[in-house]
Amino acid sequence: MQPKKIAVLFSGNGTNLHYLLKHLPSKYEIVVTLCNNPNAKGIEISKSFGVECIVIDSKRYSSREEFDRDIILALEPYDVDLVVLAGFMRVLGEEFTSKFKAINLHPSLLPRHKGLKAIEKSYQDEYEEGGVSVHFVNSELDGGKIILQKSIKKANLNFEEYDKSIREIEKEALVEAIEKVLG
Repeated sequence: MQPKKIAVLFSGNGTNLHYLLKHLPSKYEIVVTLCNNPNAKGIEISKSFGVECIVIDSKRYSSREEFDRDIILALEPYDVDLVVLAGFMRVLGEEFTSKFKAINLHPSLLPRHKGLKAIEKSYQDEYEEGGVSVHFVNSELDGGKIILQKSIKKANLNFEEYDKSIREIEKEALVEAIEKVLG
């Protein structure tokens, strides 16, 4: 049986990409990565694993629709079963979300703390637990149906410990969500 094909989109260091490349079960294959930041460290991670990385600099686009169209054109030849957003810092529009099944990793227990600085906001809020969510991507910022969440207790953790714990469980959550979505 052929492995299910995955594209991973990222914007930065590629730590979640690295984890996926090392720990994703063999029934799945990351066939391409795409990055919107030409200076991202994750580009080298992708290349070091022999996975093509397409760079489409989002700053060169005047509209989200034009950017989305170029991403669609770049990914279409790979016929992927799933697009995984792992630290991809762009909202994708309806044209993209109607074309691809996509999931996103977000470092808070949604619907709390959508968007940027979610770890900081979560650490400072009144709740005893924080965590991560993996959800389907739609055109609303962090608004798609939740696939799964993992939580941690905040008690007795300083911010650095909390941040480290969130970054550890997000990797596990991402693999679990891929398994859940693709079977």
